[in-house]
Amino acid sequence: MSPSFYNSWRHVFKLDPDRPIDDTALEAVCTSGTDAILVGGSTGLTFDNTVDLLSRIRRYELPCALELSDPAAGVPGFDGYFIPMVLNTKCAEWLIGHHVEAIRDFGHIMPWDSIAGQAYLVLNGNSTVAQLTQADTNISQAEALAYSQVADRLWHVPVLYIEYSGAFGDMALVRRIRESLKQAHLFYGGGIDGPERARQAAEAADTVVIGNIVYHNLDAALATVRAVNHSIKE
Repeated sequence: MSPSFYNSWRHVFKLDPDRPIDDTALEAVCTSGTDAILVGGSTGLTFDNTVDLLSRIRRYELPCALELSDPAAGVPGFDGYFIPMVLNTKCAEWLIGHHVEAIRDFGHIMPWDSIAGQAYLVLNGNSTVAQLTQADTNISQAEALAYSQVADRLWHVPVLYIEYSGAFGDMALVRRIRESLKQAHLFYGGGIDGPERARQAAEAADTVVIGNIVYHNLDAALATVRAVNHSIKE
């Protein structure tokens, strides 16, 4: 698989191995018409809970990728792997340190043809990922654009992920960032609680990632698939 395995994705459900989801809900998610399942989370990922979730998703015919934030959860068998880095972190370990350690230990067995770098721009200071990575979220729009252009034009990272986890972001800013990109594919995640916000995000980003709402309001989560697909047709 080429590292551009995600290029056609417009709607993605993100499932956390550390959060329970019953078989009925998982079936509804996997047969909803979403383009893919992204497996990942900020805390609590292990090899065991990741492989368990993958084995359950594999009952259905749709792409499934792993966001590999912890080498301990490096489960083989996914269709693709994203290696995240946090652009606006204050700690080098979240920008490059963990990556060097992982490649040192596992580089000889990593499926490089199925791996894509993923640059996170974390913009909600109250989110778990912001606190975990010590992300500097108190930045201006100009700085947000500059971070994005460093990832896109200087480092040529293939995926830029605008993360507002727990809050709905500034879609005007997301749109400006997408318009400034030369090659990176733009993911957006955060605060999408139903079809209307999903539609707005789909108009601003290349790929919309739906996460928390799956666990709180499944019907609303499922309704986002049609909203995103409808916005694309328009």
